[in-house]
Amino acid sequence: MDRLFEKSFKKLDRIPTDFSRYLLDQVDFSSRLTGIKGARGAGKTTLLLQHAHRELPLDHQTLYVSLDDLWFTENKLADLADTFVKRGGRYLLLDEVHRYTGWSQELKNIYDDLPELSVVFTGSSMLHLDKARADLSRRAIMYELRGLSFREYLRLMTNAPIQKIEWETLLRDHVSIARSIVQTLKPLEHFGNYLKHGYYPYFLENIDLYPQKLEETISLALTTDLPPLHDLTPASIEKIRQLLYIIAGSAPFKPNISKLSERTGVSRNTLIHFLHHLTDLRIINSLYHASTGIGALQKPEKIFLHHPNLQYALSSVGAEKGSIRESFFINQVEALKTVTYTATGDFAVADDIFEVGGKNKQQSQQKNNKRFFVAADDIEIGHEHKIPLWMFGLLY
Repeated sequence: MDRLFEKSFKKLDRIPTDFSRYLLDQVDFSSRLTGIKGARGAGKTTLLLQHAHRELPLDHQTLYVSLDDLWFTENKLADLADTFVKRGGRYLLLDEVHRYTGWSQELKNIYDDLPELSVVFTGSSMLHLDKARADLSRRAIMYELRGLSFREYLRLMTNAPIQKIEWETLLRDHVSIARSIVQTLKPLEHFGNYLKHGYYPYFLENIDLYPQKLEETISLALTTDLPPLHDLTPASIEKIRQLLYIIAGSAPFKPNISKLSERTGVSRNTLIHFLHHLTDLRIINSLYHASTGIGALQKPEKIFLHHPNLQYALSSVGAEKGSIRESFFINQVEALKTVTYTATGDFAVADDIFEVGGKNKQQSQQKNNKRFFVAADDIEIGHEHKIPLWMFGLLY
């Protein structure tokens, strides 16, 4: 255990504190058991250590461990927690919990047996943590760390202290907000780079290798996270991979389930389940009618890649501008709001209807509708119901 403390202190001493993710200010760490899920590379480890720097005593009372540490090949998590508490420990930070077999049951026991201990855990396997939410019953409060918003990307690249904007404030005051921002920076100078490689913080390590690392992360999610939870064979995983590359080459599109079933060689119901798996892994976004919702066998009306970065990394035919714009819009907005399909525009957000396009995009058939907006690319400042597309990246 002394070796774990040594590693923990080294991690805590090295963590940068000049930039923090949006979720750090949203998590209620007063809960005795807090879970943070998110895709690999989203910044969960950094967030965990920054939480310790901000709120916890950096001494023997706080311990950070990653559950993929070799120490756990011969030691149990429950025993670590018990010994830690007996030595005066109060705050246990557990990283990569899905790497430890039976972690949810042991966390449940720790919660019940050690009421004086506060535990925060993270996991990169979105599906494993979603399943564990049921296992942990009402004990754990769960949060999801998304990829970088455009606002966070601007903060990283320019150090500009741009505050997040509430939804109604954006729709009402976008002109004055944009005028204030463009006095100090040029958002469009950075927007294109963000769409290509700005969603996950690991672009800072090597931009040139970013697409390759993104593709490897997806492959790992498909081959490691899916099979044990859904009893999928290697052949099924290859079918899902084939489906993903079909989507990447044509997204967004209105899926013809019969044709996709024929092309991939799986049944209609199996294909829809595969689409749900890709959505759960945050690889695609599926758009449904507000009236129908997301049923187990409900066919999505349109399918998008989860973020434009994925289209640049996966598409063999190149990234189509309209697809990139729509993928960005739904990705950033769905962090706060439910985005649904509508026949009268591109997207519906509650009672608001949106069309997404270039700088010359105009309001069409609903120009007199006060809840109808255009999200226009390639403009710094909008006017009335025409809002710059980049500003939808300021919501979190």
